[in-house]
Amino acid sequence: MMYNGYAARVKYSEEDQCFVGHITEIRDVIGFHGESVAELRAAFEEAVDDYLETCKKLA
Repeated sequence: MMYNGYAARVKYSEEDQCFVGHITEIRDVIGFHGESVAELRAAFEEAVDDYLETCKKLA
């Protein structure tokens, strides 16, 4: 899964019965989850946008 130049690593959690993902190739640990692919994609895009906004504030 890609968004705005960032990639995600996604796994299915049997315990939580949802998809769980993390943004890859960054120093921070940013996670997201969703019960469907559509929810997962929306959560991933929101996580990337939030990450970029935080980076701007800290610069």
